[in-house]
Amino acid sequence: MGNMKFLALLPLLAVLNGCGSGDFEDLKAFMAQAKARPKGHIEPIPTFTPYKAFSYSATAMRSPFDKPVAVKEITRLGAAASVKPDLNRPREFLERFNLESLIMVGTLEQFGQLWILVDDGEGGVHRVRKGNYIGRNHGRIIDATDTYISVIEIVSNGGDGWLERPRTLKLHEGE
Repeated sequence: MGNMKFLALLPLLAVLNGCGSGDFEDLKAFMAQAKARPKGHIEPIPTFTPYKAFSYSATAMRSPFDKPVAVKEITRLGAAASVKPDLNRPREFLERFNLESLIMVGTLEQFGQLWILVDDGEGGVHRVRKGNYIGRNHGRIIDATDTYISVIEIVSNGGDGWLERPRTLKLHEGE
């Protein structure tokens, strides 16, 4: 039994003996060479001006990524000067999204009523019908068929007034 323990310790002793050799001349030469190099000067960390938070005040304005209202539409629709959005009515769910991000994906008919299925781009599909509001610019659905939705948006004319802008969402035919 004692011989078995000795034989088990024999490889460990051989490994420790290999580590104990005093041949470190190459390491000592490298350390001497590194210590002989001239010492450099480290530049101080540059000072930066503190961050100032930006307050974005144009959230109620038209997005710069939306298509601008065409001049022809402004002159044609300029006669409807009495147009203005009803800011006191309760907002509908799909008014949270830009009209460009909404996709018409289908229709349903129930008891003679045509319902349009609209994908909000975030994984939700919603039922709407003629008279519902969609889009951020007070868009009201004025006509709907199996292939498209006609929407009238109320947008600012750039001054104190409002004007109506017709828009259309066509049926998206996926893969």
